[in-house]
Amino acid sequence: MRTDLIRKTALTAAGLAFTGGAIAGPVTTAFAAPSTAKATTQTQTDRKGHGERELGVRYEAQPNFYYCGPAATRNALSVQGKNINVDDMAKEMGTTEAGTNSINDITPVLNKETGKTNAYRSVEISTPDADAKQTDTLRADVVKTVDNGRAVVANIAGTSTDTDGTTHSYEGGHYISVVGYRDNGNTVTIADSADPNQAAYQISVEHLADWIATRGYATS
Repeated sequence: MRTDLIRKTALTAAGLAFTGGAIAGPVTTAFAAPSTAKATTQTQTDRKGHGERELGVRYEAQPNFYYCGPAATRNALSVQGKNINVDDMAKEMGTTEAGTNSINDITPVLNKETGKTNAYRSVEISTPDADAKQTDTLRADVVKTVDNGRAVVANIAGTSTDTDGTTHSYEGGHYISVVGYRDNGNTVTIADSADPNQAAYQISVEHLADWIATRGYATS
């Protein structure tokens, strides 16, 4: 059910100007776990249960300022070897220049393209800041989803800082994919369609939970 707490997800032109994000795409590239050159399926098998795992992503930048929802979903599905047209997904999600309204518009598309009606579910973090329980739930959800060979799609808003000290600001809202974790899920890897120069970065799960706060995410 759509709620007021997980609405308004467009990455605005103003937000792009603020972050310096340049969308001239789509730009396509591939990235995977930096510590291995193995095929994605091997990486998933060999590293399961070792406290870290990262899925291979066929990354594509969003082609305009309001396609962050379809682009994040496309990037998430690419870890399963799928390549779905973002325009087709945008139509299914009801995406307009105001963005994609809710994570609840993305979860059904993830299920459809994954081929299972219950592969994904929506989880809401309804408070202004995530508490310890919500953060623990997010950590467990990321680990479980990635271990299942899938990526999480998260609806975020506000400003956060990655593990390299780089600031990422989306005051108008944005969608990202979570495609890996390390340190048993305390640090997660983000695939971000907004700027191909910052296509992948890592962030603490606490920062991610606060970034999602008042919105939601799609997870196994």
